[in-house]
Amino acid sequence: MKLYNYFRSSASYRVRIALALKGLDYDYIPVHLQRNEQFAESYAALSPARLVPLLEDGDNLVSQSLAIVEYLEETHPEPPLLPKDAAARARVRALALDIACEIHPLNNLRVLRYLVKDMKVSEDDKNRWYRHWVETGLEVVEQRLAGSPATGRFCHGDAPTLADVVLVPQIHNAQRFECRLDHVPTVMRVFEACMALDAFAKTQPSACPDAA
Repeated sequence: MKLYNYFRSSASYRVRIALALKGLDYDYIPVHLQRNEQFAESYAALSPARLVPLLEDGDNLVSQSLAIVEYLEETHPEPPLLPKDAAARARVRALALDIACEIHPLNNLRVLRYLVKDMKVSEDDKNRWYRHWVETGLEVVEQRLAGSPATGRFCHGDAPTLADVVLVPQIHNAQRFECRLDHVPTVMRVFEACMALDAFAKTQPSACPDAA
């Protein structure tokens, strides 16, 4: 397998975590978004959306981080990242989507670039935009985690799931942009539990070969 990704991309980090949790080897192919390498014709031929991550597995090209993780779940089911019970799977997916759909799109690099370059938003206002959506979005996740008996050491029970795979990269981004996190103690407890595992710690942005 080959993973086309960018060290600082939270979506790419999700896939690196999932691959590590499942103990899968892959070739790390860097696509530097700040250098606009995603717009190269060679990469656009693989990814019409010109986004990362992209997983190449034999003849299969899989885009979108959550689709990639579910692909890995179906092709390499052990250890599982989704519970067996339908209601539990729905809870884990909902937690993941609270972040992947409600928070992440609003602080994606191309959105922030548009705010600054096209909308002429100041750097301070851009960062205020970022922090608002991250802090309010994580508050929802906190309420879901703190209010459910299904929450354990991790987002769901005592083993990492898809929800943790999505949560951790968002917290890394929140810390980089100096977001307020004292209002989400359960989220941060889960984050620390995740970061104690090699699958999360050894795939974080600063540990990537293209980190700069």
